[in-house]
Amino acid sequence: MGTLSYTTAMSLDGFVADSDGDFQWAAPNEEIFRFHIERVGDVSAEVLGRKTYELMKYWDTEPAGEDWGEQEREFAALWQGVNLFVASRSFERADVADPRTTLINELELETLRRIVADASGEVEIFGPTVARDAIVGNLVDDYRFFVVPVTVGGGLAAIPANAKLDLALVEQRVFSNGTLFVHYKKA
Repeated sequence: MGTLSYTTAMSLDGFVADSDGDFQWAAPNEEIFRFHIERVGDVSAEVLGRKTYELMKYWDTEPAGEDWGEQEREFAALWQGVNLFVASRSFERADVADPRTTLINELELETLRRIVADASGEVEIFGPTVARDAIVGNLVDDYRFFVVPVTVGGGLAAIPANAKLDLALVEQRVFSNGTLFVHYKKA
Protein backbone atom coordinates (compact mmCIF):
# COMPACT_ATOMS: atom_id res chain seq x y z
CA MET A 1 0.00 0.00 0.00
CA GLY A 2 1.43 3.32 -1.06
CA THR A 3 0.72 6.89 -0.08
CA LEU A 4 -0.46 9.74 -2.29
CA SER A 5 1.46 13.01 -2.39
CA TYR A 6 1.03 16.27 -4.25
CA THR A 7 4.16 18.33 -4.86
CA THR A 8 4.31 21.63 -6.71
CA ALA A 9 6.14 24.91 -6.97
CA MET A 10 3.88 27.89 -6.45
CA SER A 11 4.03 31.65 -6.23
CA LEU A 12 3.42 33.52 -2.97
CA ASP A 13 -0.11 34.19 -4.19
CA GLY A 14 -0.79 30.49 -4.75
CA PHE A 15 -0.35 29.88 -8.49
CA VAL A 16 1.74 27.27 -10.31
CA ALA A 17 1.61 29.23 -13.57
CA ASP A 18 0.61 32.78 -14.43
CA SER A 19 -2.39 33.71 -16.59
CA ASP A 20 -0.28 33.17 -19.74
CA GLY A 21 0.73 29.67 -18.59
CA ASP A 22 4.31 30.74 -17.80
CA PHE A 23 6.03 29.02 -14.88
CA GLN A 24 9.68 29.78 -15.66
CA TRP A 25 9.84 31.86 -12.48
CA ALA A 26 9.64 28.53 -10.60
CA ALA A 27 12.68 26.91 -12.24
CA PRO A 28 14.79 25.34 -9.48
CA ASN A 29 18.30 26.52 -8.78
CA GLU A 30 21.06 23.95 -8.18
CA GLU A 31 20.31 23.68 -4.45
CA ILE A 32 16.59 23.03 -5.02
CA PHE A 33 17.32 20.64 -7.90
CA ARG A 34 19.53 18.58 -5.53
CA PHE A 35 16.63 18.50 -3.06
CA HIS A 36 14.32 17.24 -5.84
CA ILE A 37 16.77 14.44 -6.63
CA GLU A 38 16.70 13.32 -2.99
CA ARG A 39 12.90 13.57 -2.91
CA VAL A 40 12.22 11.72 -6.17
CA GLY A 41 14.19 8.75 -4.88
CA ASP A 42 11.18 7.93 -2.65
CA VAL A 43 8.63 8.06 -5.49
CA SER A 44 7.55 4.76 -7.06
CA ALA A 45 4.85 6.15 -9.38
CA GLU A 46 3.73 9.46 -10.88
CA VAL A 47 0.22 10.36 -11.98
CA LEU A 48 0.32 13.20 -14.48
CA GLY A 49 -1.60 14.80 -17.30
CA ARG A 50 -0.70 15.05 -20.97
CA LYS A 51 1.09 18.42 -20.80
CA THR A 52 3.23 17.43 -17.83
CA TYR A 53 4.00 14.06 -19.42
CA GLU A 54 5.18 15.79 -22.59
CA LEU A 55 7.30 18.20 -20.54
CA MET A 56 8.89 15.43 -18.46
CA LYS A 57 9.76 13.29 -21.51
CA TYR A 58 12.84 15.53 -21.61
CA TRP A 59 14.29 13.29 -18.89
CA ASP A 60 13.93 10.06 -20.89
CA THR A 61 17.10 10.57 -22.95
CA GLU A 62 19.86 13.16 -22.95
CA PRO A 63 19.03 15.59 -25.77
CA ALA A 64 21.46 15.80 -28.68
CA GLY A 65 23.65 18.87 -28.42
CA GLU A 66 23.20 19.18 -24.65
CA ASP A 67 25.69 18.08 -22.07
CA TRP A 68 23.91 17.03 -18.90
CA GLY A 69 25.82 17.42 -15.68
CA GLU A 70 26.01 14.89 -12.86
CA GLN A 71 22.79 16.14 -11.21
CA GLU A 72 20.81 15.98 -14.45
CA ARG A 73 21.98 12.42 -15.12
CA GLU A 74 21.17 11.40 -11.55
CA PHE A 75 17.66 12.88 -11.75
CA ALA A 76 17.07 11.30 -15.17
CA ALA A 77 18.09 7.86 -13.88
CA LEU A 78 15.66 8.17 -10.97
CA TRP A 79 12.88 9.50 -13.20
CA GLN A 80 13.34 6.66 -15.68
CA GLY A 81 12.72 4.17 -12.85
CA VAL A 82 9.35 5.65 -11.88
CA ASN A 83 6.12 4.10 -13.19
CA LEU A 84 3.97 6.68 -14.97
CA PHE A 85 0.19 6.92 -15.17
CA VAL A 86 -0.85 9.48 -17.78
CA ALA A 87 -4.38 10.86 -17.53
CA SER A 88 -5.43 12.11 -20.95
CA ARG A 89 -8.57 12.01 -23.07
CA SER A 90 -6.67 13.08 -26.19
CA PHE A 91 -3.73 10.63 -26.07
CA GLU A 92 -3.84 7.21 -27.65
CA ARG A 93 -1.68 4.26 -26.63
CA ALA A 94 0.80 5.03 -29.43
CA ASP A 95 1.41 8.45 -27.84
CA VAL A 96 2.77 6.77 -24.69
CA ALA A 97 4.79 3.88 -26.08
CA ASP A 98 7.10 3.63 -23.05
CA PRO A 99 6.45 0.27 -21.30
CA ARG A 100 6.58 1.90 -17.84
CA THR A 101 3.69 4.20 -18.81
CA THR A 102 0.00 3.40 -18.38
CA LEU A 103 -2.57 5.52 -20.21
CA ILE A 104 -5.72 6.42 -18.29
CA ASN A 105 -8.45 8.05 -20.37
CA GLU A 106 -10.45 9.18 -17.34
CA LEU A 107 -8.79 9.54 -13.93
CA GLU A 108 -11.56 8.65 -11.51
CA LEU A 109 -10.99 8.64 -7.76
CA GLU A 110 -11.47 4.86 -7.60
CA THR A 111 -8.77 4.39 -10.24
CA LEU A 112 -6.45 6.63 -8.23
CA ARG A 113 -7.20 4.68 -5.03
CA ARG A 114 -6.30 1.45 -6.85
CA ILE A 115 -3.01 2.91 -8.16
CA VAL A 116 -2.05 3.96 -4.62
CA ALA A 117 -3.14 0.62 -3.11
CA ASP A 118 -1.03 -1.29 -5.64
CA ALA A 119 2.04 0.93 -5.24
CA SER A 120 5.12 -0.13 -3.33
CA GLY A 121 5.82 3.39 -2.11
CA GLU A 122 4.91 6.99 -2.68
CA VAL A 123 2.63 7.89 -5.58
CA GLU A 124 3.03 11.52 -6.57
CA ILE A 125 0.22 13.27 -8.40
CA PHE A 126 1.86 15.89 -10.57
CA GLY A 127 0.00 19.03 -11.61
CA PRO A 128 -2.95 20.92 -10.11
CA THR A 129 -5.41 20.02 -12.86
CA VAL A 130 -4.84 16.27 -12.49
CA ALA A 131 -4.69 16.58 -8.69
CA ARG A 132 -7.86 18.68 -8.32
CA ASP A 133 -10.36 15.87 -7.60
CA ALA A 134 -7.90 14.04 -5.33
CA ILE A 135 -7.34 17.22 -3.30
CA VAL A 136 -11.05 18.05 -3.03
CA GLY A 137 -11.83 14.37 -2.31
CA ASN A 138 -9.27 14.38 0.54
CA LEU A 139 -7.23 11.51 -0.95
CA VAL A 140 -3.85 13.25 -0.74
CA ASP A 141 -1.76 12.16 2.26
CA ASP A 142 1.19 14.55 1.84
CA TYR A 143 1.47 18.05 0.39
CA ARG A 144 4.87 19.46 -0.55
CA PHE A 145 5.03 23.06 -1.69
CA PHE A 146 7.99 25.03 -2.99
CA VAL A 147 6.79 28.60 -2.40
CA VAL A 148 8.75 30.90 -4.72
CA PRO A 149 9.10 34.53 -3.58
CA VAL A 150 7.18 36.05 -6.50
CA THR A 151 3.57 37.00 -7.11
CA VAL A 152 1.97 36.48 -10.50
CA GLY A 153 -1.47 38.01 -9.95
CA GLY A 154 -3.53 35.08 -11.23
CA GLY A 155 -3.36 31.95 -13.31
CA LEU A 156 -3.48 28.24 -12.52
CA ALA A 157 -4.10 27.80 -8.79
CA ALA A 158 -2.06 25.27 -6.81
CA ILE A 159 -5.07 24.39 -4.63
CA PRO A 160 -8.67 24.34 -5.89
CA ALA A 161 -10.81 27.15 -4.46
CA ASN A 162 -13.34 24.65 -3.08
CA ALA A 163 -10.76 22.51 -1.24
CA LYS A 164 -11.05 22.36 2.54
CA LEU A 165 -7.83 21.03 4.01
CA ASP A 166 -6.74 20.43 7.58
CA LEU A 167 -2.98 19.90 7.49
CA ALA A 168 -0.16 19.39 9.97
CA LEU A 169 3.33 20.74 9.31
CA VAL A 170 5.97 18.01 8.94
CA GLU A 171 8.96 19.93 7.62
CA GLN A 172 10.01 23.37 6.48
CA ARG A 173 13.15 24.66 4.85
CA VAL A 174 14.25 27.95 3.33
CA PHE A 175 16.61 27.81 0.36
CA SER A 176 19.27 30.40 -0.42
CA ASN A 177 17.12 32.05 -3.13
CA GLY A 178 14.27 32.63 -0.65
CA THR A 179 12.12 29.71 -1.83
CA LEU A 180 10.30 28.12 1.09
CA PHE A 181 9.72 24.36 1.10
CA VAL A 182 6.88 23.15 3.31
CA HIS A 183 5.73 19.57 3.77
CA TYR A 184 2.31 18.95 5.30
CA LYS A 185 0.44 15.75 6.14
CA LYS A 186 -3.28 15.31 6.36
CA ALA A 187 -4.23 16.08 9.98
